[in-house]
Amino acid sequence: MSRRDVEFDAEGTTLRGWFYDAEGASGPAPVVVMAHGFSAVKEMYLDRYGEAFSRAGLHALVFDNRGFGASDGEPRQEIDPVAQVRDYRHAITYASNLPEVDRTRVGVWGSSYSGGHALVLGAIDRRVRAVVAQVPLVSGYENIRSLVRSDFIGGFREQFDADREARGRGEAPAMVPVVDKDPLAPSALPTPDSYQWFTETHELRAPSWRNEVTLRTVEMLSEYEPRAYIHRISPTPLLMLVAENDVLTPTELAVAAYVDAREPKKLVILPGGHFDAYVDGYDHSMPPARDWFVEHLRP
Repeated sequence: MSRRDVEFDAEGTTLRGWFYDAEGASGPAPVVVMAHGFSAVKEMYLDRYGEAFSRAGLHALVFDNRGFGASDGEPRQEIDPVAQVRDYRHAITYASNLPEVDRTRVGVWGSSYSGGHALVLGAIDRRVRAVVAQVPLVSGYENIRSLVRSDFIGGFREQFDADREARGRGEAPAMVPVVDKDPLAPSALPTPDSYQWFTETHELRAPSWRNEVTLRTVEMLSEYEPRAYIHRISPTPLLMLVAENDVLTPTELAVAAYVDAREPKKLVILPGGHFDAYVDGYDHSMPPARDWFVEHLRP
C-alpha cells in the first residue's frame, strides 16, 4: 500500500490530506473522496478506511476540513457545512485530474457530520457515482432538539444573537467545547460517548485535534438539513450505515431519512453506538462500504 501527502486549492484555501494508491491497478482506477465529521481530523481512524479501500483496488483521497488539522482556513475551528460540501467538490476536482484516477468512477464516503455531506453531494454533484453515508447527520434541527433540553434552546438562541453582534463589532468569535465530561455542561456534542471517543482518540492518535469550535458552528449545525436532498440522490447508488443504538445522530432519524431515498439504495444496521463504527465495530462498518464501492465503481 502506498500513501503520500497531498494538498490542493479550494478557491484560495489550501486543503491537505493523504492519497492512497489503488493496489494492483494497471491503469486509471476509481477513487473514493473522504473527510471526517464534526471537528474531527483525518488521524481519527480515517487511515484505516483509506487503507482498506486501497487494498480493494480503489484510490482514496482523505483530507482535513478547512480550519482543522493540517488544512488552512480561517477562522480556525469553525464548521460551515455549506463550505465543507463545497470543499468535497474541490477535492473531487483535484482527484479527477490526477492521471492515475478514472474520473468517471468517483465515490464519496462521509461519516457523522460528513455523512450528511455525502448525502448532499450525491444529490447535487453528478460526478459522484456511488455514495456511502456512515452514521450520518440527517437533520441539524431535529438533532439539536434530541440532544438539548427544550428549556435550554432559548438560551442558545440568545447566545447566537449576542455572538453575531459581537462579531459585527469586530470581536473574536465566541467558542464552545466540542465535548465535556459533564453531559449537562455547555458543549457542542453533549453525550458521554462523544466525550469518551474524542478524548481517547485525541490522546492515542490525533494530537492536532482541539476541543473547541466556534459558537456559530452550533448555529449552522441547527440550520443544516441533508435529509432535504436525499430523494434527489437517485439514480446514484446510496448505502447508509446506521448504528442500532446511536444517541448522537439518532438511529430513528437516519432510518426515517433512508425511507425517503429512492432506488438504488441499501441500509445496513451496525451494532453498537455512534462511535463504535470507527473502533470496535470497524469490522462491521468497513466491509459493506468497501464492497459497495467495488460493486458500483470497479468495472
